[in-house]
Amino acid sequence: MVREQEAVALVDSILADPRYVDLVRQRLRLGWFLSALVFGAFAAYLLLIAFNKDLLATPISDGVTSLGIPLGLGLILFAIALTGVYVAYANRRFDARMAAIVRDHGA
Repeated sequence: MVREQEAVALVDSILADPRYVDLVRQRLRLGWFLSALVFGAFAAYLLLIAFNKDLLATPISDGVTSLGIPLGLGLILFAIALTGVYVAYANRRFDARMAAIVRDHGA
């Protein structure tokens, strides 16, 4: 019971730390920004499908593959790349700041 109370007190003190509040705010802002980029890219692709099918149906070179296939694949790779950007940024910035906050609170 004592350990549980200590854990609750630790969590409460971290939640009240202005550095933690700022960290959460920055993390959320980055997450929403990257999500908006992915959403915008997917929406643009869907609008191309809806309003310009002929462009997406354009064959590449003399082959049977249309332009829509590499654009769709590029969209998937774009989403994966943005996930990598978030992870790299979080590992470099957010994790170090969170570790310092936790360390300063005696955990």
